[in-house]
Amino acid sequence: MMDAVLQAFALVATPQVALVMLLSGMFGMFVGAVPGLTATMATALLVPITFFLPPVPAIAAIVTATAMAIFAGDIPGALLRIPGTPASAAYTDESYAMTRKGEGEKALGIGLVFSCIGGLFGTAVLIVAAPSLAEFAIRFSSFEYFWLVALGLTCAVFITSDAPLKGLITLFLGLLIGCVGLENPAAHPRFTFGSADLLGGVSLIPAMIGMFAISEILRFTVTTEQIGRFNQQLGSVFKGMWGLICKYPKQTLRGSVLGTAVGILPGAGADIAAWMSFAMSKKLSREPEKFGTGHPEGLVEAGAANNSALAGAWVPALVFGIPGDSITAIVIGVLYMKNMNPGPMIFMNNAPSVYAVFLVFIAANLLMLPLGWACIKASSRMLRMPRNILMPIILLFCLVGSFAINNALFDLWILLAFGVAAWVLEDNGFPIAPAILGMLLGKMLEENFITSMIKSEGSWLAFVERPIAGGLALFTLALWFGSGWLAWRRRTRRWAA
Repeated sequence: MMDAVLQAFALVATPQVALVMLLSGMFGMFVGAVPGLTATMATALLVPITFFLPPVPAIAAIVTATAMAIFAGDIPGALLRIPGTPASAAYTDESYAMTRKGEGEKALGIGLVFSCIGGLFGTAVLIVAAPSLAEFAIRFSSFEYFWLVALGLTCAVFITSDAPLKGLITLFLGLLIGCVGLENPAAHPRFTFGSADLLGGVSLIPAMIGMFAISEILRFTVTTEQIGRFNQQLGSVFKGMWGLICKYPKQTLRGSVLGTAVGILPGAGADIAAWMSFAMSKKLSREPEKFGTGHPEGLVEAGAANNSALAGAWVPALVFGIPGDSITAIVIGVLYMKNMNPGPMIFMNNAPSVYAVFLVFIAANLLMLPLGWACIKASSRMLRMPRNILMPIILLFCLVGSFAINNALFDLWILLAFGVAAWVLEDNGFPIAPAILGMLLGKMLEENFITSMIKSEGSWLAFVERPIAGGLALFTLALWFGSGWLAWRRRTRRWAA
């Protein structure tokens, strides 16, 4: 084993790997910071380049770019209330609230530092426990995933605990939108109204950008309210981070563990990890009333979760060749192309290359600190621009990013329609985050439900017969009924008073 580790160091410690990681890191930062461009897109764009690279630099390019892109999605979210990637959407409102208070540097510093911590934690789990954890993850079937998604949808109520009814309404609106298209066994068009553009469903990225960005632009046109400006030099982006680490050690560990666990489950990924982690942070916080006002606690936990999920997704990908998310689905193809065939024997046949991948994960997360600082420094200049100049530039980026997803003009209509709808909803006190969550998980919920019903020949008991499914069902139902009972009890106490 020691010989394999030494060979791995020799494979990673080369000028070529260092240059590839630097360039791909800068590319990942750019992709993540541009609304509409996702970490998955960054991976796909790098695949042609990996044809001309040796195995370790090729994997290093993808690992570095995706880690940077997931973090960089926090930058436009904090500065402009536009999530750069879907994984950032869960806590965009919280980080933007900190910016409005003049604490934008602190919000971005939290995203940078705790993304690094979460990434390193996920990497440690990947190194130590990959085979055993992958063996557990492979036991998950459609029954377990149904309850896992149902548990994820519960996040909508926790995130909007100050207005749970309105949160449920927008959640169901998101689930309804997720029903559009052919995503059902009969392949019968639903809610398409004869439009061929809706047969594939509503594109999530244009809808998400519209609900966050276009609504903000519309809000700017009818108000003179200004966001807070940075009051300190940008070099203080790391100031106070050690204090937050000491103040929120449980939250950091909890987010890292949850993110890694969700990442290991095939098909889950950083998006779901961030939503679940932020909701858990608010539910278990001693100060839940501060959430939504620019409170750092949720950012700490969710920031650690989204990057730890990246490393977790590599566990089933390496050990069984089963993608943990859309990124590793592309990576598996690259591994086969480089003769690093994933599977249980990869640790025997390609041990030095596997250990080299582990070292690349560590180096990529450490490289995130200087590159992230530089990206924040460049991006923060946007806040110093007059809003009447900044908003048209934001609109241009939104249009380009939305169109680039499918090269479809129809996506621009989705962008506009969802922007107007979100503006109206928020103006009447309805939160929009649950709608995004419903759109993200709705299709997954239906797919796993239909698959489970087909496999069980219509038996509902099959959803609780398997041990893991039964445990998830018990926990989810207890959470639902427990939360409902506590809400009813609080309301009766207020009536009695």
